[in-house]
Amino acid sequence: MREVCVVGVGMSEWGEVWKTSMRDLYVHAAMAAIKNSGVDHIDSMYVGCMSGGLFVGQEHLGALMADYLGVTGIPAVRVESACASGGFAFRQAFIEVASGMSDIVLASGVEKMTDCSPDEDTNALATAADAEYEVFHGATFPGLYAMMACAHMAKYGTTREMLSAVAVKNHKNGAKNPVAQYPFTVTSDQVASSVMVADPLRILDCSPITDGAAAVIVTTVDIARKLGKPYVKVKGSAAGTDTIALAQRADITTIKSATIAAQKALAMAGKKIDDIQFAEMHDCFTIAEIILAESIGKYKPGQAGPETLAGETSLEGKFPINSSGGLKSKGHPVGATGIAQIVEVYKQLTGQAESGRQIPKSPKIGMAQNMGGSGASSVVHILEVA
Repeated sequence: MREVCVVGVGMSEWGEVWKTSMRDLYVHAAMAAIKNSGVDHIDSMYVGCMSGGLFVGQEHLGALMADYLGVTGIPAVRVESACASGGFAFRQAFIEVASGMSDIVLASGVEKMTDCSPDEDTNALATAADAEYEVFHGATFPGLYAMMACAHMAKYGTTREMLSAVAVKNHKNGAKNPVAQYPFTVTSDQVASSVMVADPLRILDCSPITDGAAAVIVTTVDIARKLGKPYVKVKGSAAGTDTIALAQRADITTIKSATIAAQKALAMAGKKIDDIQFAEMHDCFTIAEIILAESIGKYKPGQAGPETLAGETSLEGKFPINSSGGLKSKGHPVGATGIAQIVEVYKQLTGQAESGRQIPKSPKIGMAQNMGGSGASSVVHILEVA
């Protein structure tokens, strides 16, 4: 395989973007990535999107976005793996460049979620769960993750204060992110006293409904050098799956698909988990970040909560998690989230994180972990300074 790198990144405005269409959000992010990279063409493109058909009534997104980006003629396809759609779009771009099929590929993601009513949003997101055995019986993702939280609390003694610490940390980071949907800080008491959604999860434990797009340029190291722009190498790429229904899992206090993906990505990169200096993780709910930090092998089961509470996952801690603000503060336009994680890792590794969000000690290697649903699919990438 050829050496692959990320050489340019771009994001649209994130949040409740009422006056901008899905296609315009996408083009804004894609054009920003193209300009940032300095490339004069792209050979192909992948568009991560969970459910454009349900959110805005639009499918056939590969062709649509190629059209409005002004690059008709090139191969363009939508990639779907629920909330991991963006991460898998990036993986497909990586494979295409690594294989030699293309030299310059646009990996991107987009979702326009706020044009729907709350009930329509809930129904669209629920399609990432098991329709017959979970959704039919009334399960929603807050409910599913609440069950995971209750199980983790019962098994390991995880506390309400530990869950709140995740939200407090990520909002502190997100307050420094210029594209964050919720760029404000919160206190532990505010999280713990916010509106209950599904016990023990409260509204400030949950990621929001978001409009937004993100894009990156994936190419070879040789081309990146010629462009003269900052770039980072993609050292590992791997994915895994698990049962889609929680009831069929042996243990709902861990996320097996993330474990599989992390182990394979680390092996591909020739790294150990302690070589990773920071990570962007899929904190769709505060309990998810805690479970994922354990599932990737960074912390032993039951230890991620206390370590978060102690500040070990803060920007100044030993293992920063979600310097971007994560899904919790930055937002979660489900098809774009995995790409935005790559954007953040790229910025941190090249020293370009804005507004005092740069991780101290100039990190050299980072991880992006993106997952779908309650963890039925997961994709992990390891990126390193060139």
